[in-house]
Amino acid sequence: MAYYLGIDGGGTKTYALLTDEQGQVLGKGQSGNGNHQIDAAVAAESIRSAAFGAIADAGLQLADIRHTFFGLAGADREPDYRILHPMIRNMGFTDYSVDCDTVIGLRAGTKRPYGVALICGTGTNAAGRNPQGEHVQCGGFDYMYGDFGGGGALNIEVFRSVIRAWDGREQPTQLTELLLSLLGYDTVGEMFDDFYDNQRSVPVDAARLLFAAAAGQDAVALEILNRQGVELGKSAAAVIRRLGMENEAFDVVLAGSLLTRGDRGWIRGPIEQAVRAVAPAASVVTLATEPVVGAVWAAMEADGLTIPEQVYEQMRLFRDFEHIHQTTR
Repeated sequence: MAYYLGIDGGGTKTYALLTDEQGQVLGKGQSGNGNHQIDAAVAAESIRSAAFGAIADAGLQLADIRHTFFGLAGADREPDYRILHPMIRNMGFTDYSVDCDTVIGLRAGTKRPYGVALICGTGTNAAGRNPQGEHVQCGGFDYMYGDFGGGGALNIEVFRSVIRAWDGREQPTQLTELLLSLLGYDTVGEMFDDFYDNQRSVPVDAARLLFAAAAGQDAVALEILNRQGVELGKSAAAVIRRLGMENEAFDVVLAGSLLTRGDRGWIRGPIEQAVRAVAPAASVVTLATEPVVGAVWAAMEADGLTIPEQVYEQMRLFRDFEHIHQTTR
């Protein structure tokens, strides 16, 4: 029997899932931050804890694992891999692969081993793999390096739009009352003074106010969400062109909380338009499967296994890590 381990290391949580070649779940593990760019020492310990927690949960040893696939936030450039490979080898892993977490989101969202993934959560990222196995990443760094949006930037867009409406530079917006309620202020002036004088930061959750305002047809919110969709569409088109996939049939997988938990097409619409213009045979799909499942599938494929259809049908229903049930052995 062959055993495979998938790791999803994000900025707040790290998940590990261990299965056999038939997709039967034998072990699970989870820990904290797995992004070395935030804190390398903490990330190393989180990855180790989640991985070996799953192995112990399955009653196995590291030597029993045929292949492990690490999908890690922050695995973006060669300097990152010069940190990550020694880190992983120091844990005892020898048969493994490592790539950015965008790749496992892509893999979890499609039956094909290639395609494009767009992430819009706290930040944004775009990546793809073509049928020849070539990989391209576009963005994933911050505004200065070409990105726009994600919750860690749209929260600022909400705040500044309220300020601009207050001082007359922007039309009135429903975001004003929504933001005051969220932050606990009676007036925009009071909020302005407190934030400016005390150098307060806008909580990331403020970005979600855009959806409530957009549902009320608020023009300011709709404009911001449309821009987010246009920018993600540009990223998708760039990845598609760089991989030479204009004439391929593949999935563009949408992942991240702002694309999967609140958008009613305000962001997705411009993405679909951009994808359709550059790759007419491509399909835009929303990720519903837990991303760590994509890491398990990638581990299987890295070992040369062709994933059976029944494994896809069984594992694609794993939509929440907490509710993935282990197989009784």
